[in-house]
Amino acid sequence: MNIVYMYAAALLPAIILLVYIYRKDPNKEPLSAMLKAVLWGIAICIPVASVEFMINSYLFGPNMEPTTLFGTTAKAFLVAAMPEEAAKLLVLWIVLRKNPYFDEHFDGIVYAVCVGLGFAAVENIFYVVGQPDWQSIAISRALLAVPGHYAFAIMMGYYYSVNHFIEPSVRNALKIFFVPFMAHGIYDALAMSGSVNPLVGGISFLGLIYFCVKMQKHAQSRVLELSIRH
Repeated sequence: MNIVYMYAAALLPAIILLVYIYRKDPNKEPLSAMLKAVLWGIAICIPVASVEFMINSYLFGPNMEPTTLFGTTAKAFLVAAMPEEAAKLLVLWIVLRKNPYFDEHFDGIVYAVCVGLGFAAVENIFYVVGQPDWQSIAISRALLAVPGHYAFAIMMGYYYSVNHFIEPSVRNALKIFFVPFMAHGIYDALAMSGSVNPLVGGISFLGLIYFCVKMQKHAQSRVLELSIRH
């Protein structure tokens, strides 16, 4: 029975946020189109993990972890944030390039969140299921990691729509990737610092909480902004 609770705890945060963004959409997207985006987010998990393993092996050796704050920061940006956000952007482009339902400003956020939370749900399963302390892991990831992927996705979807519908430009096109990439990298750099220095890690954890609160407020403002545009 525990395994059922583990899967429920791993999947529920992503499901709740998907329902939330669906309800915020002024003109609802077809569930079949949203499901396709979620499945694309799921599909990239194994390829992304493979790329992350190769980059990590190249930077730190096959069985090594960074031992300095510079190393954990490099891992945060180059091993985690870069391949994950690049893969999400690639499949978001695949989902939207010939999508007849991509016709309103808010749609970029909807589909980006579907991709991001599909990815986050599978990632959460790997972190939670089978762990002896799965309850505490599930709670911490429900409060931080999954909402983090949700916020990164909102940033990506926001700039995708801005560049597509409002102001096409090189600047806005670059923001589609670099804004969520930077947010993801900062998040992971703060989260990983404790593995090197517990004191710095404790301070960084407080910084992480502050960063997550500000990031969620920023994401919510983007949701509200595009939800009133038609």
